[in-house]
Amino acid sequence: MKKSILLFFVFSFAIYLPAQDTSAVKVTEKVKATFAKLYSDVKEVRWVKKDKNEFKAEFKQDGKAISLIIDAEGNLKKTKSEITKSELPIGVEEFVAKNHKGWTITKSTKIIGAKGNITFEAQITKDKMKKHLLFTKDGKHIVKKELKERKEKTKKIN
Repeated sequence: MKKSILLFFVFSFAIYLPAQDTSAVKVTEKVKATFAKLYSDVKEVRWVKKDKNEFKAEFKQDGKAISLIIDAEGNLKKTKSEITKSELPIGVEEFVAKNHKGWTITKSTKIIGAKGNITFEAQITKDKMKKHLLFTKDGKHIVKKELKERKEKTKKIN
Protein backbone atom coordinates (compact mmCIF):
# COMPACT_ATOMS: atom_id res chain seq x y z
CA MET A 1 0.00 0.00 0.00
CA LYS A 2 2.82 2.39 0.88
CA LYS A 3 4.43 1.70 -2.50
CA SER A 4 1.17 2.51 -4.27
CA ILE A 5 0.83 5.84 -2.48
CA LEU A 6 4.46 6.70 -3.15
CA LEU A 7 4.11 5.84 -6.85
CA PHE A 8 0.96 7.96 -7.06
CA PHE A 9 2.80 11.02 -5.71
CA VAL A 10 5.84 10.43 -7.93
CA PHE A 11 3.70 10.21 -11.07
CA SER A 12 1.56 13.16 -10.02
CA PHE A 13 4.66 15.29 -9.53
CA ALA A 14 6.14 14.11 -12.87
CA ILE A 15 2.95 15.14 -14.68
CA TYR A 16 2.82 18.50 -12.87
CA LEU A 17 6.35 19.63 -13.80
CA PRO A 18 5.92 19.93 -17.59
CA ALA A 19 2.51 21.52 -17.09
CA GLN A 20 3.95 24.57 -15.30
CA ASP A 21 2.99 27.82 -16.97
CA THR A 22 6.07 29.51 -18.44
CA SER A 23 3.95 32.41 -19.70
CA ALA A 24 3.98 33.72 -16.13
CA VAL A 25 7.56 34.96 -16.60
CA LYS A 26 7.53 38.75 -16.22
CA VAL A 27 9.57 40.00 -19.17
CA THR A 28 10.62 43.66 -19.08
CA GLU A 29 9.44 46.04 -21.80
CA LYS A 30 13.05 46.62 -22.86
CA VAL A 31 13.51 42.88 -23.37
CA LYS A 32 10.28 42.64 -25.37
CA ALA A 33 11.32 45.63 -27.51
CA THR A 34 14.71 44.09 -28.31
CA PHE A 35 13.09 40.79 -29.27
CA ALA A 36 10.45 42.52 -31.42
CA LYS A 37 13.14 44.54 -33.22
CA LEU A 38 15.15 41.41 -34.02
CA TYR A 39 12.32 38.96 -34.73
CA SER A 40 9.15 40.93 -35.47
CA ASP A 41 7.69 38.05 -37.51
CA VAL A 42 7.90 35.50 -34.65
CA LYS A 43 4.60 35.14 -32.81
CA GLU A 44 5.19 32.08 -30.61
CA VAL A 45 8.00 32.49 -28.11
CA ARG A 46 8.68 30.76 -24.81
CA TRP A 47 10.27 32.98 -22.15
CA VAL A 48 12.43 31.61 -19.35
CA LYS A 49 14.02 33.65 -16.59
CA LYS A 50 17.72 32.71 -16.60
CA ASP A 51 18.65 34.64 -13.47
CA LYS A 52 17.83 37.94 -11.78
CA ASN A 53 18.80 40.02 -14.81
CA GLU A 54 18.55 37.76 -17.85
CA PHE A 55 15.77 36.26 -19.93
CA LYS A 56 15.89 33.47 -22.48
CA ALA A 57 13.60 33.52 -25.51
CA GLU A 58 13.09 30.16 -27.23
CA PHE A 59 11.33 29.89 -30.58
CA LYS A 60 11.47 28.30 -34.02
CA GLN A 61 12.10 30.06 -37.28
CA ASP A 62 12.09 28.24 -40.60
CA GLY A 63 11.86 24.99 -38.65
CA LYS A 64 15.08 25.61 -36.70
CA ALA A 65 15.31 26.15 -32.95
CA ILE A 66 16.71 29.52 -31.87
CA SER A 67 17.29 30.93 -28.41
CA LEU A 68 18.34 34.40 -27.30
CA ILE A 69 19.67 35.62 -23.98
CA ILE A 70 18.64 39.23 -23.33
CA ASP A 71 19.40 41.15 -20.14
CA ALA A 72 16.75 43.16 -18.28
CA GLU A 73 17.97 46.37 -19.97
CA GLY A 74 17.33 44.91 -23.40
CA ASN A 75 20.92 44.09 -24.36
CA LEU A 76 21.32 40.99 -26.51
CA LYS A 77 23.88 38.76 -24.80
CA LYS A 78 23.85 35.58 -26.88
CA THR A 79 22.11 33.96 -29.83
CA LYS A 80 22.07 30.19 -30.30
CA SER A 81 20.80 28.82 -33.61
CA GLU A 82 20.36 25.21 -34.59
CA ILE A 83 22.36 24.39 -37.72
CA THR A 84 22.98 21.29 -39.80
CA LYS A 85 26.08 19.18 -39.26
CA SER A 86 27.37 20.29 -42.66
CA GLU A 87 27.33 23.92 -41.45
CA LEU A 88 29.90 23.18 -38.74
CA PRO A 89 33.39 24.52 -39.50
CA ILE A 90 35.84 22.32 -41.37
CA GLY A 91 37.70 20.14 -38.91
CA VAL A 92 34.92 19.51 -36.40
CA GLU A 93 33.82 16.17 -37.82
CA GLU A 94 37.45 15.07 -38.15
CA PHE A 95 38.15 16.06 -34.53
CA VAL A 96 35.18 14.03 -33.30
CA ALA A 97 36.13 11.00 -35.41
CA LYS A 98 39.74 11.11 -34.19
CA ASN A 99 39.22 11.99 -30.51
CA HIS A 100 35.80 10.47 -29.77
CA LYS A 101 35.73 7.14 -31.61
CA GLY A 102 32.25 5.65 -31.79
CA TRP A 103 30.54 8.96 -30.98
CA THR A 104 28.14 10.64 -33.42
CA ILE A 105 27.32 14.32 -33.87
CA THR A 106 23.59 14.52 -33.17
CA LYS A 107 23.02 18.27 -32.81
CA SER A 108 24.87 21.33 -34.06
CA THR A 109 24.55 24.91 -32.86
CA LYS A 110 26.01 28.26 -33.89
CA ILE A 111 26.53 30.65 -30.98
CA ILE A 112 26.97 34.39 -31.45
CA GLY A 113 28.08 36.34 -28.38
CA ALA A 114 27.24 39.94 -27.49
CA LYS A 115 30.34 41.28 -29.22
CA GLY A 116 29.79 39.18 -32.35
CA ASN A 117 32.24 36.41 -31.45
CA ILE A 118 31.17 33.14 -33.05
CA THR A 119 31.56 29.65 -31.62
CA PHE A 120 30.03 26.34 -32.56
CA GLU A 121 28.71 23.57 -30.35
CA ALA A 122 28.50 19.94 -31.39
CA GLN A 123 26.45 17.59 -29.25
CA ILE A 124 27.85 14.11 -29.57
CA THR A 125 26.24 10.89 -28.39
CA LYS A 126 27.26 7.31 -27.82
CA ASP A 127 24.75 4.83 -26.48
CA LYS A 128 22.85 6.92 -23.89
CA MET A 129 25.73 9.30 -23.12
CA LYS A 130 25.91 12.90 -24.37
CA LYS A 131 28.73 15.42 -24.51
CA HIS A 132 28.87 19.00 -25.71
CA LEU A 133 32.00 20.15 -27.49
CA LEU A 134 32.80 23.78 -28.36
CA PHE A 135 34.77 24.94 -31.39
CA THR A 136 36.06 28.21 -32.79
CA LYS A 137 34.84 29.47 -36.15
CA ASP A 138 38.08 27.98 -37.54
CA GLY A 139 37.10 24.51 -36.30
CA LYS A 140 39.57 24.38 -33.41
CA HIS A 141 38.34 22.60 -30.27
CA ILE A 142 37.91 24.80 -27.20
CA VAL A 143 38.76 22.93 -24.02
CA LYS A 144 36.99 23.85 -20.79
CA LYS A 145 40.11 25.53 -19.36
CA GLU A 146 40.31 27.83 -22.40
CA LEU A 147 36.60 28.54 -22.13
CA LYS A 148 36.97 29.57 -18.48
CA GLU A 149 39.91 31.84 -19.38
CA ARG A 150 37.89 33.43 -22.21
CA LYS A 151 34.98 34.15 -19.85
CA GLU A 152 37.31 35.71 -17.28
CA LYS A 153 38.99 37.84 -19.95
CA THR A 154 35.58 38.99 -21.22
CA LYS A 155 34.50 39.96 -17.69
CA LYS A 156 37.67 42.05 -17.24
CA ILE A 157 37.02 43.90 -20.50
CA ASN A 158 33.41 44.74 -19.61
